[in-house]
Amino acid sequence: MKVGIVGIGKLGSIHLRIYNELKSASKLYLADCDPQKLQNYKDHCCFTDYKKLKEHVDLVSIATPTIVHFKIAKFFLQNKIPVLVEKPLTESVKEAQELIKISKKNKTLLFVGHVERYNNAYLRAKKLIVNPLFIECHRLSPYPYRSLDVSVVLDLMIHDLDIIIDIVKKGIKSIDTKGVKVLSPSEDIANARITFNDGCVANITASRISAKRERKIRIFMSNCYISLDYALQLVDIYRKKGKKIIKTTLRINKEEPLKKEISCFINLVKKGNFEAEYAEKSKDALKLALRIQKNIERQ
Repeated sequence: MKVGIVGIGKLGSIHLRIYNELKSASKLYLADCDPQKLQNYKDHCCFTDYKKLKEHVDLVSIATPTIVHFKIAKFFLQNKIPVLVEKPLTESVKEAQELIKISKKNKTLLFVGHVERYNNAYLRAKKLIVNPLFIECHRLSPYPYRSLDVSVVLDLMIHDLDIIIDIVKKGIKSIDTKGVKVLSPSEDIANARITFNDGCVANITASRISAKRERKIRIFMSNCYISLDYALQLVDIYRKKGKKIIKTTLRINKEEPLKKEISCFINLVKKGNFEAEYAEKSKDALKLALRIQKNIERQ
């Protein structure tokens, strides 16, 4: 298959490496508005105008700043070229709905990169989650000097919101939020406390000004809780047995989540699958993230 990648920054270069490792591309075409970045990829066909990829590719990955996701994804969907766009899907729910509409009309796959969905530790732990009562998430990283066109809610927290929506199937009763701008024009650290209609509470903290990296979620249930480390792909289960707490560590077949994500996208394209469920789930996570962001801005 002939693959296009739009945006050759840090994430786009990882997409390029994975497509090469998967050996699924007969040829790779790259596009970036910065010709300086393309200098590093002279062995590939490169363009500064992403629209020129249209004549060459069977599918495309979009790893650009969020602000241009909509117009780039719209262009390829209108030309019936399957799209993988990194999260968040778009800047607004309205834009996301329009892309989904075009995807359905043209029977063309719109796939969104929420990488934790493909983390084997989560996939294993998910099978054990029943009626969660309390969820605690921490997603922390040092200052990235990239992806600063969006707040930490849309940059980092959205990963956990996507997973929480997948775990808790009930509607939301209330949301309490707090966010702080430290080094950039938008929030660099944020906290959201979500109460669901069934009584479950999720407490989520995201920071891009931390001294350390951490990507963890803890799910508390009756007589049991699960501790999941996304980065280490580690799952510990703590169960009550009599008056003791017994810890069990699950064996996880560790795989690179982004590689699994891209493999899934490629396979769906090969099968001609254009179902909207992948984009619809991403729209729900975006909707919740924007609601949290608006709550913060009103403070």
